[in-house]
Amino acid sequence: MKIFVASDIHGSALWCRRMLEAYEKSNAERLLLLGDILYHGPRNELPEQYAPKETLAMLNERRGSILCVRGNCDAEVDQMVLDFPLLESLGLWTNGGRLIYATHGHVFHRDALPPLQRGDILLHGHTHIPCREETEHGIWIINPGSVSLPKNNTPHACMTIDDEQICWHDLNGGVYQRLSLR
Repeated sequence: MKIFVASDIHGSALWCRRMLEAYEKSNAERLLLLGDILYHGPRNELPEQYAPKETLAMLNERRGSILCVRGNCDAEVDQMVLDFPLLESLGLWTNGGRLIYATHGHVFHRDALPPLQRGDILLHGHTHIPCREETEHGIWIINPGSVSLPKNNTPHACMTIDDEQICWHDLNGGVYQRLSLR
C-alpha cells in the first residue's frame, strides 16, 4: 500500500491545495496527516494564504481517504468542523515486518522514543524540518517536513511511503530524497 504523508499545514489554503495536487498525482491509497491542520500556532508566523475554512473544506472533500493524528496546535473545536477523526495522538501500522508509529512529534520524538524495535519507524512532523535518521538501536526517525512553514531553508515538503521506499517530495516539484526499505 502506498501512503502519502504530510504534516503542519497550519491553515494555509495555498499549500494545502498544492499538497492535495501532489497527493492526487502520487496515486497513493491514503493521505496521512501528522497534525497541525488548521491553526498556525502562537510561535509561528501566518502561513501564505492563511484560510482555515478553505483548508478544512478542501480536506473534508477527501474525508474518505484521510488518516490523521493530532498535533499540538489541533483542538477539540477543530474536530467539530473536520469530517475525519483528528483527536487521536498516534497511529500504528506494519510495513514489511516493521512497525510504523505515526505521531505529531511534540510528545514522542528522537529524544523521547515510544517502545520500538530495530527496523521500526517513528514517523512524525512538528519540527518543520525533513529528517531521516537511524538511531544507534536501529530505529528510523522520519519526518516529512512542513507543508506550509518549512524551517532551516528546507522545501515545502511531504512524502510517500510504500513497501519498498520512502520518498520526500518538494511541493514546488520533484522527489528530492529517497530511503530504501529493503
